[in-house]
Amino acid sequence: MATTRSLLSERRNPFLLTLAVLIVALLVIIFLTTDTTNHLSSFYFPSPDLKSANSNHSTPQSQLFLPSAPNPRSSSTSFSGDGSSKLDERGGGKGVRGDGEEVTKEFDFRWEICGREKGSEAVDNIPCLDNMKAIKALKSRRRMEHRERHCPKPSPRCLVPLPIGYKIPVPWPKSRDMIWYDNVPHPKLVEYKKDQNWVRKSGEYLLFPGGGTQFKDGVKAYIHFIEKTLPAIDWGRHTRVVLDVGCGVASFGGYLLDKDVITLSFAPKDEHEAQIQFALERGIPAVLSVIGTQQLTFPDNAFDLIHCARCRVHWDGDGGKPLIELNRILRPGGHFVWSATPVYRDDPRDQVVWNAMMTLTKSICWRVVVKATDATGIGLVIYQKPTLNSCYDERKVNNPPLCIQKNRSNCLPPVHIANSDAQQTWPVWPERLNVWPSNIFELNIEYGEERFSEDMKHWEVLVSGIYKFDLAINWSSFRNVMDMNAGFGGFAAALVKEPLWVMNVVPIHRLDTLPVIFDRGLIGIYHDWCESFNTYPRTYDLLHSSFLFGSLTKRCDLVDVVTEMDRILRPGGWVLIQDTEEIIKKLNPMLQTLHWDTSIHKGAFLVGKKGFWRP
Repeated sequence: MATTRSLLSERRNPFLLTLAVLIVALLVIIFLTTDTTNHLSSFYFPSPDLKSANSNHSTPQSQLFLPSAPNPRSSSTSFSGDGSSKLDERGGGKGVRGDGEEVTKEFDFRWEICGREKGSEAVDNIPCLDNMKAIKALKSRRRMEHRERHCPKPSPRCLVPLPIGYKIPVPWPKSRDMIWYDNVPHPKLVEYKKDQNWVRKSGEYLLFPGGGTQFKDGVKAYIHFIEKTLPAIDWGRHTRVVLDVGCGVASFGGYLLDKDVITLSFAPKDEHEAQIQFALERGIPAVLSVIGTQQLTFPDNAFDLIHCARCRVHWDGDGGKPLIELNRILRPGGHFVWSATPVYRDDPRDQVVWNAMMTLTKSICWRVVVKATDATGIGLVIYQKPTLNSCYDERKVNNPPLCIQKNRSNCLPPVHIANSDAQQTWPVWPERLNVWPSNIFELNIEYGEERFSEDMKHWEVLVSGIYKFDLAINWSSFRNVMDMNAGFGGFAAALVKEPLWVMNVVPIHRLDTLPVIFDRGLIGIYHDWCESFNTYPRTYDLLHSSFLFGSLTKRCDLVDVVTEMDRILRPGGWVLIQDTEEIIKKLNPMLQTLHWDTSIHKGAFLVGKKGFWRP
């Protein structure tokens, strides 16, 4: 080594200098090639030595065992005059790879707390929905424009504060019926809906009795009433994927889980304070959204059934655009269950709405399958979307028109079904989970059944091998899981028997595989990860990602994505990232500046646990 250093510094012999450089370069190439080969060989096959190394490390909240404990952060913290802390500009720290090698990289960044001047409002901040500057500049709010996305530029790079007294959430299934009040300290809905059994406060808890405006005998009786009214709905077999519009606290979707039905509940962030936050804290799939001027972030023909119980949507408003949008995302042969006063009351105002609804549904070829009233006087009507294009062709007036390819605005997507019996066209649940959806013609050109089968096998091996044995993940300790780059939904499909649900996110700059995900009987959403996601802070237990970040670096800064991940992940929650070694080396120091515990496995997987730290 001394000889080489002397040659490099003194440059006395050009031949020896060149020879030394070549030898060093050759050794580096051999090392890198060997290291890369080891990484690739460990990708599909679990390593027994890692599993044995896990046996002495446990984490009470999640039981996710790491091969070795990460080293403490090497960066220091300085305190400003107002008592807040800012990370020293040295940032960064040390992580530990699965093979024991330390990985150190500097990352210069100073984290600050969000909205100190806003006080408690910052605790629940959603950047793209709480952009007051953009909302105040709107020319109109008539079509719910103020409830839609208006993302700030640049994206905020600050950390959302925690509510005072925040605790690790109540675990599932207990959380369906009770959550910590301090985690979602919003009493307005308790008072506003006190006579309807939506939610009650009892000591340190918020309780959810299963009531609702339309659920006079409770939500279980209401769910049974729907199936009794129309047995063809067949919860959990013919009807697997449901959308609940204006969901309240999502008790309808929460109790449908007992029927093996996955319901995505949605509502806007409005005066019904924190209803979606309540749902997610309970462990029920939910997302913030509104039917306004923008399309919903779901594909055509996605849901088996759409439900609205007094959801306060004027379906015939704006030329019927809200209902036409529902028609777009309802699969052919699917049902729309509408429970509202115009269905069962005879006063003039309700009858005007009912007549307008009848005219509108006829124009889009929906037929009334059944109309009924239960013992409490609550009524509902169930419509069915057509399974053939013939009804559209037979209309005297082509309004709304059939959609032109790739144009889905205020029109009717063609129905791609050869058999008029829609219930027999799609396999029932759970068989549909592993069947390639041949009706999705657009994807057949690039991705066919063979690629789908390969993807399915890949995730079965990865989840049961690397994730279960190498990382020893105990999936029963997680409830709200997000796959940030879902592909065909293989990760979620491999976990379908676990007591959790997965929000499958399809990035807008990737191939549109979301129709496949819905056809498999799973739920998902389109999103641009260079922006904020439509959810409250602290709403997911685990964020999973597979080769997402490389393409994002071409469009936005990874710091912005990491900031959003920290916002939506609960304290005590985990990230599980599979990516290139280059990306992982960039992400690891970013997570460590957030005081997360991290570990790198075989250079291909980054595991991180979020703590309670805030600057």
